[in-house]
Amino acid sequence: MISNKSIRAQARTVLSGNIFSRNWLMALLICLIHTFALKILDGFAGIGTLLLFSFFAYGYACVFLPIIRGKKENVELPAFIGGTEQIGGLIVLSLMTNLFVILWSLLFFIPGIVKSYAYAMAPYIKYDHPEYGWKRCLDESRSMMRGYKWKLFCLDLSFIGWNIVGMLCFFVGIYWVTPYNTAARVCFYNELKGVSES
Repeated sequence: MISNKSIRAQARTVLSGNIFSRNWLMALLICLIHTFALKILDGFAGIGTLLLFSFFAYGYACVFLPIIRGKKENVELPAFIGGTEQIGGLIVLSLMTNLFVILWSLLFFIPGIVKSYAYAMAPYIKYDHPEYGWKRCLDESRSMMRGYKWKLFCLDLSFIGWNIVGMLCFFVGIYWVTPYNTAARVCFYNELKGVSES
């Protein structure tokens, strides 16, 4: 599998490199929709993340994977709405993913983090295999991430500097960093899928 540096380079290519490019701005719009949806649901006992984690991760897969795989060149907002076709299954996937992470976290904080990375690929697997149920997606993700959880953790960690800069810009910059980080995760999945199939 290629290095995290190369994965970040892939993500920048997907976003057309420039933070004011069409792809990056469209990804920014998706990020704002995501944030707005979470804020609305946070008013109902803070269940936004529980319900929508997989839905939006699936949506980002709809946006970025066709570009990564050379099927189109630009981010298109309607593709993101493709997640609505799977909304029921994705909400169940979100709930079950978060339930298992919470249960592991009750044992100790670290196992919860480990499990969150073990299940991180589940929404992207759902994109490639819409017929899979929540259990199959989690099982496939756990198998796929065996030996790669630390690599994904390091990839996320490499965005800390970007996030600090984003926070120094009155937190507005965070909304530009999030599409970059998310695109990198989707690129990570695409590379990992190639490794697991080889």
